[in-house]
Amino acid sequence: MPQFNIADAKSHFSELVQKALNGEDVVIARDNKPILRLVPVKSAGKERQPGSAKGKILYITADFNEPLADFAEYRVPLA
Repeated sequence: MPQFNIADAKSHFSELVQKALNGEDVVIARDNKPILRLVPVKSAGKERQPGSAKGKILYITADFNEPLADFAEYRVPLA
Protein backbone atom coordinates (compact mmCIF):
# COMPACT_ATOMS: atom_id res chain seq x y z
CA MET A 1 0.00 0.00 0.00
CA PRO A 2 1.60 3.31 -1.05
CA GLN A 3 2.26 5.94 1.61
CA PHE A 4 2.70 9.66 1.26
CA ASN A 5 4.62 11.76 3.74
CA ILE A 6 2.98 14.87 5.14
CA ALA A 7 4.95 17.27 2.92
CA ASP A 8 3.95 15.34 -0.23
CA ALA A 9 0.36 15.17 0.97
CA LYS A 10 0.27 18.94 1.45
CA SER A 11 1.67 19.67 -1.99
CA HIS A 12 -0.47 17.05 -3.81
CA PHE A 13 -3.60 17.12 -1.68
CA SER A 14 -6.11 17.45 -4.53
CA GLU A 15 -4.54 14.49 -6.34
CA LEU A 16 -4.70 12.38 -3.18
CA VAL A 17 -8.35 13.32 -2.68
CA GLN A 18 -9.12 12.20 -6.22
CA LYS A 19 -7.29 8.90 -5.63
CA ALA A 20 -9.36 8.31 -2.47
CA LEU A 21 -12.58 9.13 -4.33
CA ASN A 22 -11.58 6.60 -6.98
CA GLY A 23 -11.33 3.91 -4.32
CA GLU A 24 -7.56 3.81 -3.91
CA ASP A 25 -5.99 3.54 -0.45
CA VAL A 26 -4.34 6.83 0.51
CA VAL A 27 -2.16 6.56 3.61
CA ILE A 28 -0.33 9.55 5.04
CA ALA A 29 2.75 8.89 7.15
CA ARG A 30 5.03 10.75 9.53
CA ASP A 31 8.57 9.42 9.90
CA ASN A 32 7.59 6.48 7.67
CA LYS A 33 4.87 5.44 10.15
CA PRO A 34 1.26 5.51 8.89
CA ILE A 35 -0.80 7.99 10.89
CA LEU A 36 -4.03 8.28 8.91
CA ARG A 37 -5.98 7.03 5.92
CA LEU A 38 -7.87 9.35 3.59
CA VAL A 39 -11.31 7.94 2.74
CA PRO A 40 -14.49 9.42 1.24
CA VAL A 41 -17.21 10.23 3.76
CA LYS A 42 -19.75 7.98 2.05
CA SER A 43 -17.54 4.93 2.60
CA ALA A 44 -16.96 5.76 6.25
CA GLY A 45 -20.47 4.68 7.30
CA LYS A 46 -22.77 1.81 6.54
CA GLU A 47 -25.01 1.96 3.52
CA ARG A 48 -28.72 2.32 4.27
CA GLN A 49 -30.58 -0.96 4.04
CA PRO A 50 -34.30 -1.07 3.16
CA GLY A 51 -36.29 -2.44 6.06
CA SER A 52 -33.53 -1.86 8.61
CA ALA A 53 -35.97 -0.11 11.00
CA LYS A 54 -38.52 -2.94 10.87
CA GLY A 55 -39.86 -3.62 14.36
CA LYS A 56 -38.39 -0.44 15.84
CA ILE A 57 -41.58 1.65 15.71
CA LEU A 58 -43.35 0.83 18.95
CA TYR A 59 -46.67 2.55 18.31
CA ILE A 60 -48.47 5.19 16.24
CA THR A 61 -51.08 7.40 17.89
CA ALA A 62 -54.70 7.07 16.80
CA ASP A 63 -54.76 10.65 15.47
CA PHE A 64 -51.61 10.25 13.34
CA ASN A 65 -53.41 10.94 10.04
CA GLU A 66 -55.59 13.76 11.37
CA PRO A 67 -54.89 17.25 9.98
CA LEU A 68 -53.03 19.60 12.31
CA ALA A 69 -55.07 22.41 13.83
CA ASP A 70 -52.51 24.96 12.63
CA PHE A 71 -53.43 24.16 9.02
CA ALA A 72 -57.22 24.17 9.39
CA GLU A 73 -57.57 27.31 7.24
CA TYR A 74 -55.87 25.51 4.33
CA ARG A 75 -58.08 22.45 4.48
CA VAL A 76 -60.08 21.79 1.32
CA PRO A 77 -63.54 20.31 1.99
CA LEU A 78 -64.11 16.95 0.36
CA ALA A 79 -67.06 16.78 -2.01
